[in-house]
Amino acid sequence: MSSPVINETEVKSVLSKSNLPVCEYSVNPYVGCTHACKYCYASFMKRFTGHTEKWGTFLDVKRWTKIKNPQKYKDKEIFIGLVTDPYNPQEKIYGRTRALLTELNGSGARLSIATKSDLILRDLDLISTFPNARVSWSINTLDENFRADMDNAVSIERRLAAMKVFHDAGIRTTCFISPIFPGITDVKAIIERAREQCNLIWLENLNLRGDYKAVIMDYIKENYPHLLPLYREIYDKNNRAYWTELDGELRMYANETGLDYITNDDSMTRDFNAPPVIVNYFYHEQIKKSARKEKV
Repeated sequence: MSSPVINETEVKSVLSKSNLPVCEYSVNPYVGCTHACKYCYASFMKRFTGHTEKWGTFLDVKRWTKIKNPQKYKDKEIFIGLVTDPYNPQEKIYGRTRALLTELNGSGARLSIATKSDLILRDLDLISTFPNARVSWSINTLDENFRADMDNAVSIERRLAAMKVFHDAGIRTTCFISPIFPGITDVKAIIERAREQCNLIWLENLNLRGDYKAVIMDYIKENYPHLLPLYREIYDKNNRAYWTELDGELRMYANETGLDYITNDDSMTRDFNAPPVIVNYFYHEQIKKSARKEKV
C-alpha cells in the first residue's frame, strides 16, 4: 500500500457543537482516516473537504489555536473520533489527540473516545484524569483474515488487550460491535470474548450507502457468494427482517446469560456501572440524520 497523502491545516477551533444525543461537542483532530475501512460511513466527509483521493489514502492534520478557557467545557460531553480515528498511525508523529487531551486536562470535561487502535494506551495517564471517561473499540469480527480484508487497523487481539488495560484501570470501556455484517459477524462470540473487560456493548448494523455499497457488495459476491441473496434482500430491497430476527435472538441470549439488553431510546438514562449492558443501535435513523450535520 502506498503512503497516504498528508497535509497540515489550520482551523479556528477543533471543537464543534454537536446535535447528537451522545455528546454536546465533537472533536476530530484529523480529516480523513488511514485505517481505510471499506465500510466507513465517514467517507461522506469528502463532499465537504474537497478531497478527490480515495478514502483512506489522505489525512489532514489539524492545527488549532490553543484552547483559551478549557473550564467552559466542565461537565460537557465531548466525543473524540466521530468521523476519524483519533489514534490513526500518524498520531504517533503529529500527536494532535495528545495535544487536545493536554489542553483539556483539568477542565472537568466528560470524554468519550472511539478508536480501532491500541496507540491510545500511550494516553492512559491523561485519559484517567477525566471524570467518567469512556473509551470504545470497534470490533466486528474475531476472524483476523476478514478484519484484514476490511481495514488497516491493528489486530482484534491488540484492540481487546488495550480494552482490558483500560478496564482494569477503572475507565469505562465499550465494545462497539460495528458494523455487524449479516451472516459473517458472530455477535455472541464477540460478546463472550469481551464481556469481562467492558461496561457497555454497542450493536450497530451494517448500513450500505454511497460509493462503498458497491465495494462491499462486490466483496460479498467474490468471497461469500452464498450470502449474496441475503445482502441483495437487505440492501437492494430494504428488507429489515434479518435485523428484526437478530434483535430477537440477541434479546433472548441476553436474558439467558444475565445481561441487560436495551435500545438506544433509553440508553442515555441508564447506569452502566453494573456488568456490561448491551445497547441495540439497529434503529437509529434519527441519530444518523443528525450525524450528517456534523462539521469537519
